[in-house]
Amino acid sequence: MIETHRDGWSRRELLELALGCSGAALFGGVTPAVAGEKYAYTPVLTYGPFYPIERPAERDADLTRVVGAPAPAKGQVVHVSGRVLNQFGEPVAGARIEIWQANAAGRYAHPSDRNSAPLDAGFQGFGVLESDRDGHYSFKTVKPGAYPGAFAGMRAPHIHFDVTARVNKLVTQMFFPGEPLNARDVILRAIPGGRQAAVTGRILAPTKNLEPDSLVALWDIVLITG
Repeated sequence: MIETHRDGWSRRELLELALGCSGAALFGGVTPAVAGEKYAYTPVLTYGPFYPIERPAERDADLTRVVGAPAPAKGQVVHVSGRVLNQFGEPVAGARIEIWQANAAGRYAHPSDRNSAPLDAGFQGFGVLESDRDGHYSFKTVKPGAYPGAFAGMRAPHIHFDVTARVNKLVTQMFFPGEPLNARDVILRAIPGGRQAAVTGRILAPTKNLEPDSLVALWDIVLITG
């Protein structure tokens, strides 16, 4: 029997995605600089001002559909997958992972967001799951739009993560490679250059079982202990 994840991907399909990352460690391209060294842990980044005050009734791993909404979420579908690991590369099972983000227009469903971009009734905006026995996680969402930062300039597209494991708790953000705003994003710029890759997903083309115009973002989350 093939074990199927909450968004409909089987463990076999997830493994096929991982094997497509030539030269990278399973699922995220997170590899020690030298064989035998510890994995570099994922940097801690701010919650930001838009963590949901009222979480949606639906809190599953598919943010692209809301029951009762007339249409699915607008924007390019992104399948975000990876593993939660500790600094020795060992999987962290049962880690609670919350994500939240702006919609494709760059707007959060939050009363403090003064952005004039429209809300999207079909976008859930928040999701939660637990990593499986091998540390795997997988969310289906849309690529977030850029938006005006609270202090200076535009924020580059990113997804917020809150990871709670048995010992460690990590709040961070995942960025998309090649975005023009990455070089000017105040949060990303604050990370030393050699560590920015640790908060940047690896983008692949979709596999045949996914939407043909979607993206696959592979990103491992590394905790100190787990």
